[in-house]
Amino acid sequence: MLMKNQTSQSKIPSPWQGREDADGSLRWHQTVACLDTELQAVNDLTSADLAGKIALLGYACDQGVARNQGRTGAIEGPRVLRSALAGLPRPDSDVIDLGDIDTRPDKLTMEQAQALLAANVAHCLDKQAFPVILGGGHDIAFGSFSGLAQHLQRHGEAMPSIGIINFDAHFDLRRDPQPSSGTPFEQIAGLCENHIWPFNYLCLGISQFANTPVLYDTACNRQVRWLSDEQLTPARLDLALSAVSEFIRDKDYLYLSFCLDVLPAHIAPGVSAPAARGVDLAVIEPLLDAVLQSGKVILTDIAEMNPRYDIDGRTARIAARLIARMVRRHSQ
Repeated sequence: MLMKNQTSQSKIPSPWQGREDADGSLRWHQTVACLDTELQAVNDLTSADLAGKIALLGYACDQGVARNQGRTGAIEGPRVLRSALAGLPRPDSDVIDLGDIDTRPDKLTMEQAQALLAANVAHCLDKQAFPVILGGGHDIAFGSFSGLAQHLQRHGEAMPSIGIINFDAHFDLRRDPQPSSGTPFEQIAGLCENHIWPFNYLCLGISQFANTPVLYDTACNRQVRWLSDEQLTPARLDLALSAVSEFIRDKDYLYLSFCLDVLPAHIAPGVSAPAARGVDLAVIEPLLDAVLQSGKVILTDIAEMNPRYDIDGRTARIAARLIARMVRRHSQ
């Protein structure tokens, strides 16, 4: 079922390729195992295939971005993220690439893609893998969390204590009639209400100029906690770390979502909605480390990688660094 450095037969070259070092050092492209069948075969994988591994899963969809009137192109994100990861030094954990949920050419609606993502995330969690989902628009979040909810329900968790941590310039709490990349955390709040679960949401990097008063009102009504981009500075890092530590203290599980538009536009231009200010990596990385080193992160995704607007691969390289960092910290 699994093969090294190979993917399903395709006219498109595999992104898992790159330099090979004469000294024998290995890189991601030389160590990642890939499914040799279609994505739907994920459900055939057993604990022997998945337990203890990092499970990469692509969400190639930007229909939600289009609905939210953003810049489309994130559908190409998963493939570019793999290419950027390919040449990095080998990860500390075994990594398996499960392929993409691909909405081209309009074979799936966004809602169908989210449902398929949820089913595959739940299966990976059931088999004790650590899913890392590559996006794709931030509508990825509803699919990711829905999969976590399915997993916890199957394992009899009646009242799980889940903390949602989102690095993002936007709350993504819109109450629009049609779901989009701007609605996933409001949808998650509704899902929690249906299960009679608390909605514990911390958003890091909020821009006051990217969120309307209505969104702030929704955040307050939902008892969302947040730190703004102006609060997340090197001088205030200790305060931010303390806030994150306090948030995660009483949580059993953490779902970590990272929207690349939380980064300054000059270092991450390849996103659907670039940030005028953003949060510097010198603050982002210690906060990520603190979250992951808690040992409570069960699932993570990275959203809004938009190669059409990237410059010299800047955003892809930063995203790959962050993914590799997440994998390393999770493995420690």
